[in-house]
Amino acid sequence: MQEFRLPDLGEGLTEAELVSWSVAVGDAVALNQVIAEVETAKALVELPSPYAGTVLALLADPGATVAVGAPLIRIGEPGAGPAQGSRPGPGAPGAGSVLVGYGPTATAPSRRRAPVPDAPRGGAAQVRPDAKPSARRLARELGVDLSEVPGSGAGGAITTGDVRASRDADEATEPQADARETRTPIRGVRRQTADAVVRSAFTAPHVTEFLTVDVTASTDLLATLRATPAYAGLKLTPLALVARVLVAALRVHPTLNSSWDEERQEIVTRHYVNLGIAAATPRGLLVPTVRDAHLMSLLELTRAIDELTETARAGRATPADLSGATVSITNVGVFGVDAGTPILGPGQAAILCLGAIAPRPWVAEDRVVVRQVVTLGLSFDHRLVDGEQGSRFLADVGATLTDPLTLL
Repeated sequence: MQEFRLPDLGEGLTEAELVSWSVAVGDAVALNQVIAEVETAKALVELPSPYAGTVLALLADPGATVAVGAPLIRIGEPGAGPAQGSRPGPGAPGAGSVLVGYGPTATAPSRRRAPVPDAPRGGAAQVRPDAKPSARRLARELGVDLSEVPGSGAGGAITTGDVRASRDADEATEPQADARETRTPIRGVRRQTADAVVRSAFTAPHVTEFLTVDVTASTDLLATLRATPAYAGLKLTPLALVARVLVAALRVHPTLNSSWDEERQEIVTRHYVNLGIAAATPRGLLVPTVRDAHLMSLLELTRAIDELTETARAGRATPADLSGATVSITNVGVFGVDAGTPILGPGQAAILCLGAIAPRPWVAEDRVVVRQVVTLGLSFDHRLVDGEQGSRFLADVGATLTDPLTLL
């Protein structure tokens, strides 16, 4: 009998939430077969089995938060029968001491979210609802128990529409008092985001400066490039161009690509750029990282941003995809917002905020004309970046967007 424990998922993560099992007690498992899906504070991760054999016991319920090193599953030699009972109870030896939030608790996200029941003695397999991955993600977000949802998809598979219909039907039968407030456990991405922004806000002295610039030439350039064969099928957005300009400006202003080492009392200046791209996703705010962005052309950067943000929104980003940024950019303009005061990512010296690009009156050569205008917001760590350095950096970014041919 082999016991598989939650492995170290990297990036300093110490725990994960067990989302679902892909196997049941009594199932035969092959080496490297996916046995479970877990959600860390940064990503959804599929766990492959390091053993081949028969599932003897599942040691954690879906929804439980499991510490790294805690036991997840017991697998026996191929052909071995399942153990009596599929998992230990909270008071069983080795259970309560290694699992956080084991079993059903009062802080479950919804009354509809119930743990998968134990397999009966004798080894009867648990039934895993047949649902599309998108439906599983939506069910977790809404707190819907998939075992209670009838499927309307091919072969009876549960779709996102089925999940929403089940949620709506459930809410329609709930007492009106229940609708007055909703309590959601702070976990996963929301907890990670909260911890990061609080740590940054109360550690790094923030300064935010704004600059409003005429970006008509940049919008014209983007329109021209979109019509070329090289950019066919790509989402060439203002964000990609601003990201390319930001990376170029860091060569002249490296202090904005540095970090503060409190323990060693050193300033670490990076000679590479890992660019964090803030993205709104169904799981919350994620910041996928474009590694070695300083080596990329505008075309390569456009492709990398497109692929990484889509991966993050689809819930397929790995912890490595969501870490290691040395500087970040956020785009509030997509929501029609003019400007913002972004909070630095932990360990970063700067973050640039891109506001909405819109036609506005602009004074050019003593005349009022209509131009494409945007407001840029730059937050920086005043321990690392003086006001002069931050101002010159922001002015250079603005000047390049006003005349993007200077990138050449």
